[in-house]
Amino acid sequence: MEAKTPLKPRSNTDKLADNEKRTKGGIAYGHRVGERKERGKGIVGRKGGFLNISSRPASSCECTNTQCKLWSRVCARTRRPQYILHRLARFGSPDSKLAIILISDVFGYEAPNLRKLADKVADPGFLVVVPDFFYGDPYDMQKNHPDWRDAHGMDKGVEDAKPVISALKSKGVSAIGAAGFCWGGKVVGELAKSDELDAAALLHPSRVTVDDIREVKPPIAILGAEIDRASPPELLKEFEEVLSSKPEVSFFVKIYPGVEHGWTVRYDIADELAVKSAEEAHEDMLNWFIKHLMV
Repeated sequence: MEAKTPLKPRSNTDKLADNEKRTKGGIAYGHRVGERKERGKGIVGRKGGFLNISSRPASSCECTNTQCKLWSRVCARTRRPQYILHRLARFGSPDSKLAIILISDVFGYEAPNLRKLADKVADPGFLVVVPDFFYGDPYDMQKNHPDWRDAHGMDKGVEDAKPVISALKSKGVSAIGAAGFCWGGKVVGELAKSDELDAAALLHPSRVTVDDIREVKPPIAILGAEIDRASPPELLKEFEEVLSSKPEVSFFVKIYPGVEHGWTVRYDIADELAVKSAEEAHEDMLNWFIKHLMV
């Protein structure tokens, strides 16, 4: 591999300028997203097919071990330590024995609203990890859809999640929950068929079937939108009926009125009603994990 010239530390002004270029006017489900500033982070370069997001140059490490820590810093907003691992953003205390994995929708693990949610989920004391299962290649609305889907199948996401879970357990984590959004909802739904998770949450999941729900093992929350072709309310009611016939599985199913698919992570931060609806779902999800992991 050709050696790269080390990156020089940049000023806060440079980093903020980069960040504004990266986040201003993003596209979310066909609508413009308001201008955003995300904790002064800037992109410093690609390594191994993923983005290293840092306020200073990244490590020269080129391995693919999910346990390899590249760098750490303190979040400017929460003052908690944050870490970036290979293809994995980590929030909260690394010493926590309770972990939650947030698996993104097709727009990837760098979405500012998802990062903000990770901070919130870490507040009660969880270690939160947000993996990049698209390896620096999130969905682009300008690309050919079948090509992207072929390269980033949900089954591959399931396989990529397993070493993340193993890495957490090897670090002494005793209970693991996972929440999946849209694409990630299917991934978590598949993981919930095994004993990998201690609690699960599906938020506006995509391609989850009634047969999938029949095989669920851990406590599961399913949060859906009133307006959603991927998981319409009628389908969620079928999920609820199936879960009602499984007394060994705790469950929570809720349909949120007046919202559309993707509302929990693809909301416009300038829209007060959208923010309120998203935060309601966030609280429900977090309370579910507190109930079933903090026991």
